[in-house]
Amino acid sequence: MAKYIAMNRFRVSPENEEAFCQRWLGREVFLKTVPGFISFQFLKGPAKEDYVLYASHTIWESHEAFVGWTQSEQFRQAHAGAGQGKSLLLGPPVFEGFTVLQDIES
Repeated sequence: MAKYIAMNRFRVSPENEEAFCQRWLGREVFLKTVPGFISFQFLKGPAKEDYVLYASHTIWESHEAFVGWTQSEQFRQAHAGAGQGKSLLLGPPVFEGFTVLQDIES
């Protein structure tokens, strides 16, 4: 089976950047308990005039493993607080999923 990469992109206004990072970095992580999970990265991208781009990036053994995560109790626990409190985003997150066609490692 081919690996699968799941990414969410977030546009964060500069004044919400610190709170957004604290929310992500301070949360409980359940990914390591899910079958098929390989790795996770929280990424900061370029700053534009009105927002800073952030992304979450997870690598899974397969698309099926990713779908299993989205249907798991761990997923529900990890996202239990989503949508509560002040929104720190400019619009909704943008999801992108990729099937890995080539994987070259050192």
